[in-house]
Amino acid sequence: MLIEATKQDAKRMIWVTFQKKGYHFYPDAVEEQGYLRDKHRHLFKFKVSIDVYHNDREVEFHNFLNWLESLFDTSEIDINSKSVEMLSDDLFDKIAEKYPHRKVVIEISEDGECGCSINYTPPF
Repeated sequence: MLIEATKQDAKRMIWVTFQKKGYHFYPDAVEEQGYLRDKHRHLFKFKVSIDVYHNDREVEFHNFLNWLESLFDTSEIDINSKSVEMLSDDLFDKIAEKYPHRKVVIEISEDGECGCSINYTPPF
């Protein structure tokens, strides 16, 4: 049956969200946004999606969320002059080490206003 084949072939992902208070600065900001050169605070909001292979998923939501949050060992993070894109790449490296060869999508925003979405697709 076509519907069954379509469901079997569907790509499945789960996602979790969390947030961290943090600080960073952008030393090369143009004059118009010169205030970004100084260290400033954001509420970094994360949404992380990862491939799962079946409906009885082998990556449990809560376990994945707890593990991701544990990667940040303090209540506040200081990413220095890194952008949210750089923070995403760093986070992906850790995810790929634990869960290799899976598609991962990471979205990180500054205060829920501006941010990035990066799709990491195998093969790596």
